[in-house]
Amino acid sequence: MSADTMRAVVQDGFGGPEVLRVQQVPRPVPLPTEVLVRVHAAGINPVDWKTRDGSGMAGLLGEPPFTLGWDVSGVVEEVGFGVTTLKVGDEVYGMPWFPRAANAYAEYVTAPARQFACKPATVDHVHAAAVPLAALTAWQAVVDTAHIQAGQRVLITAAAGGVGHFAVQFAQHLGAHVIATASAARHTWLKELGADETIDYTTTRFEDATAQVDVVIELVGDAHDRTSTRSLKVLRPGGLLVAIPAGVSPELAQAAEVAGVRVTPFLVEPDGTALTTIGGLIDAGHVAVAVDETFPLEQAGSAHARGEAGRTRGKLVLTVTD
Repeated sequence: MSADTMRAVVQDGFGGPEVLRVQQVPRPVPLPTEVLVRVHAAGINPVDWKTRDGSGMAGLLGEPPFTLGWDVSGVVEEVGFGVTTLKVGDEVYGMPWFPRAANAYAEYVTAPARQFACKPATVDHVHAAAVPLAALTAWQAVVDTAHIQAGQRVLITAAAGGVGHFAVQFAQHLGAHVIATASAARHTWLKELGADETIDYTTTRFEDATAQVDVVIELVGDAHDRTSTRSLKVLRPGGLLVAIPAGVSPELAQAAEVAGVRVTPFLVEPDGTALTTIGGLIDAGHVAVAVDETFPLEQAGSAHARGEAGRTRGKLVLTVTD
């Protein structure tokens, strides 16, 4: 290995976890306004394994070979011309380039400096890498899209997952009454995070257990037991469904119109400013980060298999460099 190359997880075709292999690839060079970050840890998200098998963001990335991953935490190693917000040696975290390729499953990434933020000081790189995509999704859905207010009733499906556990905490921080769906084993933990009510989706239909909800942050989708469509039933007149995993189908839009409620699709965007705010909440003790399991870079395939099996509490993370 030379200074011009690095280890990265590359896939040469679409398929199962076995298509992920570590290879030596050229090390990127930062362009003006960009920074080179030495990656210490890379977060794993459902969009990663969906893209790996040909769905997710595969249509945007094109045909393999390519390197997956968007969540990174690491240290700035080089700055391009014009960068004034970061310097060499800064510990940073971010979700660069999404939905275009960020190549985060690698020892180095380059991206515009303002797509990163300083890493929260109270967490290590592993926990910081678990934050960006999931927390930005939750933040942009809860704050920027739903504009959740104190006293509102908010239902969050799949609340124990990566996005869900952040959405619970952000909604609670804003003063909402939070109703969370998860298996019974996660209920105590979710209440510690700020959920006011919990519903065991394995035994109870949430539409039978709650009503007059102002906002639903829907993280499951209609492909699984028509969860988005069922969510319309719990909304008050004029309430809002933020449909995150699969967007809004014509059928869902029509059903929402008939029900007299609103529905919107959603896709997360890079946002270094929001990550600075989220990092402040983490450092102040208002937001906790849950990491279910870590894997070395060489075991990216095993990490994907673990994620696809479901039932994770929080996030999965790849460790890249010490």
